[in-house]
Amino acid sequence: MKKSFLMMVCLVLLLLSACGKSDEKTAGTSTSSGDQKLEKVSLMLDWYPNAVHSFLFVANEKGYFKEQGLDVDIQMPADTNDPLRLVAANKIDMALSYQPQVLVARGEDIPVQSFAALVRHPLNQLMVPADGSIQTPKDLEGKTIGYPSIPLDEAIVKTMIKSDGGDADKLKMVDVGWDLIPAMATKKTDALMGGYINHEKLLLEKEGHPMRTINPADYGVPDYYELVLVGSEKGLKQNSGLYKKFIAAITKGQAYVAAHPEEGLAILMNHEDKTSPLDKEIETKSLEILLPLMDAKEKPFGYQDPDTWEKVAKWLESTNIIKQKLKAEDAFINF
Repeated sequence: MKKSFLMMVCLVLLLLSACGKSDEKTAGTSTSSGDQKLEKVSLMLDWYPNAVHSFLFVANEKGYFKEQGLDVDIQMPADTNDPLRLVAANKIDMALSYQPQVLVARGEDIPVQSFAALVRHPLNQLMVPADGSIQTPKDLEGKTIGYPSIPLDEAIVKTMIKSDGGDADKLKMVDVGWDLIPAMATKKTDALMGGYINHEKLLLEKEGHPMRTINPADYGVPDYYELVLVGSEKGLKQNSGLYKKFIAAITKGQAYVAAHPEEGLAILMNHEDKTSPLDKEIETKSLEILLPLMDAKEKPFGYQDPDTWEKVAKWLESTNIIKQKLKAEDAFINF
């Protein structure tokens, strides 16, 4: 009897021991999974961190990049021309840029491609004093327009005036550099081109200069993507999996910002650059403007419409911003 009892006790102990080893093995697997090696990714912004970049910093802080096995290094450009150039040279993995600039770059045989549309409509809009006489683009005849001496901005203004039945030769384009706000605040110019509805307009209004904006897409200019994500042709082809993971992470980031704008903006504010401090009031209003313009509706976040690329390419060719015929379908890729 005692012998049978002892055998039974031994058997129970063996079973308990086996269960313990089994549990230890499962926990070890879980820890190993949590310590997975992350793939390093470099991303260069188009400008200093501001409201439009909230989804990136949310994706980073909430761990959405890590969920995809990515370790993302978010960098600021030393010069606004750096992002496309560094991507093309495979010095960085991806960058934020603008749809027209991607096409212009390809017209210069720079091998870059857009792989996601972020802001789906123009932010760069014609600005005029809200209480002034300029109601539509044709009213700019005989007026002075301040701009940062960018050919694209000049082409936008001329297209708008012609589309409205005005004479594009009867205006004066004045290079004010990036001093757009002082140029308007001191009445040096009658209108501005090159300022953004989610930045310069808000700052001017805060300083007591209410502005009316006129959307280029309402006057002959194609409704282009203001902000896009860009990679090199080589990188996108050789490591498409990385870019797909990145899109999955930022999709979650953007969804979170849309659902929790205050918290999303708070995360962004924690990453402001000391050389370019952010105004919370301005960035809050900016995000309110941006969120609807970043919504792809029934399409996935970042989706790019081939027809949009075709129309923008043709317009750039017609205005001689691009000197050679382009295949618009080669300028972007949807994953």
